[in-house]
Amino acid sequence: MSTLIAPRLRFALLVTISGLAFLGIFFLYPLWRILGASFLNPQGRHFTLVNYSKILGSAFYRASLFNSLEIGAAATVLATALAVPLAFAMARLPVFGKSLLESLIVLPLVLPSFVSAYALLLMLGRAGFLTRTLRDLGIPFTSIFGAKGIIAVYVLTLYPYVVLPTVAGLKAIDVSVEEASRNLGASRWHSFRTVILPILLPSVLSGALLVLIEALENFGVPIVLAEDKPILSVEAFKLFVGETDQNPASAGVLAVLLVASTAVVLLIQRRYLGRRRFATGARRSPPLIPVGPSLRLAATLCCWGFVILSLVPFLAVGVLAFMKFRGPVLQGSFSLDNFAELFSRSARPLGNTLMLSGLAAVAAAAIGVPIGYAVTRLRSPLTSLLEVIATLPFAVAGTVLGIGLILSFNSGLVVLTGGWFIMVVAYVVRKLPFSVRASSGLLHQIDPSLEEARTLNGSLRTT
Repeated sequence: MSTLIAPRLRFALLVTISGLAFLGIFFLYPLWRILGASFLNPQGRHFTLVNYSKILGSAFYRASLFNSLEIGAAATVLATALAVPLAFAMARLPVFGKSLLESLIVLPLVLPSFVSAYALLLMLGRAGFLTRTLRDLGIPFTSIFGAKGIIAVYVLTLYPYVVLPTVAGLKAIDVSVEEASRNLGASRWHSFRTVILPILLPSVLSGALLVLIEALENFGVPIVLAEDKPILSVEAFKLFVGETDQNPASAGVLAVLLVASTAVVLLIQRRYLGRRRFATGARRSPPLIPVGPSLRLAATLCCWGFVILSLVPFLAVGVLAFMKFRGPVLQGSFSLDNFAELFSRSARPLGNTLMLSGLAAVAAAAIGVPIGYAVTRLRSPLTSLLEVIATLPFAVAGTVLGIGLILSFNSGLVVLTGGWFIMVVAYVVRKLPFSVRASSGLLHQIDPSLEEARTLNGSLRTT
């Protein structure tokens, strides 16, 4: 059997080395060009910790760190608490229009988060039309600015990160596990809480980790809604563009804090998952739970109600796209002039966007899925390092990564700036954590013995 397992382990080792090489060149090295400045003096020559003492000694920047952690934790808990029941209803209950609902759930990931924040601002800002309506009704509502607005946007736009792997995890659980629990006298709720939910933890935690990381590093939402509330990602960007010399020391310190926060959370999660087994050796997916018409209707209304609520920014943007503008002033009539102007002046940027995003999506899947397999099947310090590094890009603001790539590949033997390839690389590095975490979350539930049995069967057939 050891000779049969060896090729699988060799493949995982090859993927690990290749993944570390790719991330080392296109992520760690550019990041070091910026983060390394945080340990150097203004001339960039001598090691110093003065930059850290200056930033951490400031009450303003400490508040930005605490605010980011508090908002990220609150958004993660709320998004997970709402997404897990939604995923259970989608996977196990006969919800009306399930196929359409599964497609709509993905849409919040398509719309940029700052667009969602801006759309909600138009409705619930200080002069928003819903804000005025609530005030006219005597409901004391001020605005969506501040932590509550940021958390609301994160929950409405990031919950698919938890729903998608949780639905896949529920469908991968062997039906015999639940049947055994029910045969022992456990109720359906008790079986879900004590048997199904613990098995689902890898999928749920993988999605929740992505929510937390995205909330920590997000720049667009807080820049729209934070107002005077300091947020770590926003303050890091302000420091970076405000430092006129070639040593962005203070911005580097804040970037280090972002990366360290994510690394600590990931290591805690990996330590928890490494101590437990979650595989069930699934052979038959569980069937839908037979429920009465009233419960089916209630589940349908809850699922559709929450998904439609998350799509309100889509609807607002869609309506605004057809409305006339006179300068910055919105007119009360509809027109196709905005689209005519878009295709006449911006057809090429639109085509470039679709081409680059398509290439990045294919590349991220081709790189991320093998990495997810390696970190799940080959438990070693090397794969632990790979998993940490492969998840860290989500904790680094896109602006910081872009500047690092420019500094790294703007001169010397390899020059990539000014072309399309460096943009695809940046997209792949930034979105690689989603591909890795989604694939590893599913692989945690597939017993390795199934792969070994298939390998043995194939070897016997060839002989």
